[in-house]
Amino acid sequence: MQGDSRAFEAVIKSTERLVGQIVGRMIGNAEDRKDIIQDIYLNTFKHLPGFRHAARLSTWIGHIAYNTCLNFLEKRRLILPGENFLPEEEENAQASNAIESLIAHKQLTAILSEKLALLPPVYRTLIVLFHQEAMSYSEIGEITSLPEGTVKSYLFRARKQLKEHVLTAYKKDEL
Repeated sequence: MQGDSRAFEAVIKSTERLVGQIVGRMIGNAEDRKDIIQDIYLNTFKHLPGFRHAARLSTWIGHIAYNTCLNFLEKRRLILPGENFLPEEEENAQASNAIESLIAHKQLTAILSEKLALLPPVYRTLIVLFHQEAMSYSEIGEITSLPEGTVKSYLFRARKQLKEHVLTAYKKDEL
């Protein structure tokens, strides 16, 4: 808060995964993502003196990231950028059929990635924040400026749409 660039580097390191998740799920183009992440941290540094410790710093930065992405999408009128979802989990080396498990996991990840890309950016972001970042409804609400009930409702709708997309694809493949 006093302009110490080394301290700000620590802030960046501690929040880069969260910011990357938010931006990565909302913005499709890699070059745009780089520019937006840069804008997020410039805005964070610029507005850091206004941080009031009412929330965790990471939540506050997540809020800046989310709003920056929304503003970008509104300006470009981009609704459904194609993005991958769910980075591959570590292999379970002790599983007796590790190769089969890995293949099944990769297939499931690919299916979810493909179908998640069909959801609106807000729904994708909520799923990532809740399921991958393990954030609470209230933390997600702080980031997105949505009431907690709305976050729950949107997550329900997002899961329902994702399920419908997956089931529709499987029904088509079975025919």
